[in-house]
Amino acid sequence: MLEMLKNYINIAKPGIIFGNLVSTAGGFFLAAKGRIDIAVLLATLSGVSLVVASACVFNNYVDRSLDRKMVRTRDRPLAKGTMSLKAALFYALFLGISGAALLWITANLLSTAIVLTGFTIYVGVYSLFLKRNSLYGALAGSLAGAAPPLAGYCAVSNHLDPAAAILLSIFILWQIPHSYSITISWLDDYAAAAIPALPIKHGITAAKRHVVGYIVAFVAAAPMLTFYGYTGYSYLAVATGLGLFWLYLAWSGHKTSDDRLWARKIYVFSILAIFALSVMMSVDFKAPPKSNLFLSYLFY
Repeated sequence: MLEMLKNYINIAKPGIIFGNLVSTAGGFFLAAKGRIDIAVLLATLSGVSLVVASACVFNNYVDRSLDRKMVRTRDRPLAKGTMSLKAALFYALFLGISGAALLWITANLLSTAIVLTGFTIYVGVYSLFLKRNSLYGALAGSLAGAAPPLAGYCAVSNHLDPAAAILLSIFILWQIPHSYSITISWLDDYAAAAIPALPIKHGITAAKRHVVGYIVAFVAAAPMLTFYGYTGYSYLAVATGLGLFWLYLAWSGHKTSDDRLWARKIYVFSILAIFALSVMMSVDFKAPPKSNLFLSYLFY
């Protein structure tokens, strides 16, 4: 019984759920500006977490043959055969339907649609097709990864506005260096599974250039929440400092003799950076003056 429970927990990838929980909360608090509806907050966090868990289970189902070829993933329940495929599918469906229904009933249709779009991209576009066939799998994954914070924001705002666009950009630009750092750290695994990620197809040097480029874009995007009046100067200082240090780490990759150690530093710092950024946008929010929102014409 304990082993079965462990399988159900592991197949849902609790680490990924927690990370998305933090980013969803960041988006929610940014939009709420201190006016927190606890019931909606709990329902949003629960609903998003359930849909993310469903996507992870489906991903495990789709990737079970690849997972067996990779040291990092070969102990997953479906790869080892310690959980039946039928049980995994029913579990994934239950999680996804429960989460979507909870969001729809307690938040709004927009946040539900955003989460389900992220789910579709992750399971349908990324897992089933791009991961196995294209260099652009990381881009699709980044779109899916940006859905939870956007859904958290829209659970409160119930509309798309400049802050939503900036939030989406921040998390997309963050996700790709994060993804490439994982690939480089486990390069032999990805090669053994014949996954055509950019570091595999074009080499680590090309991947490093992409990492630097995306982090430069991240450094430019993160402060936009302050420049458009949604966050204060404490957020700006943290976002700028974190971004510049992450860029320094990325640039140091051109001189390193240990690519995998460098990639692990990029990976670890990426988690710390996005966690800190989510916290800061939660506590250093502002109500933007309308005069600063010239992008509003794109949304209203």
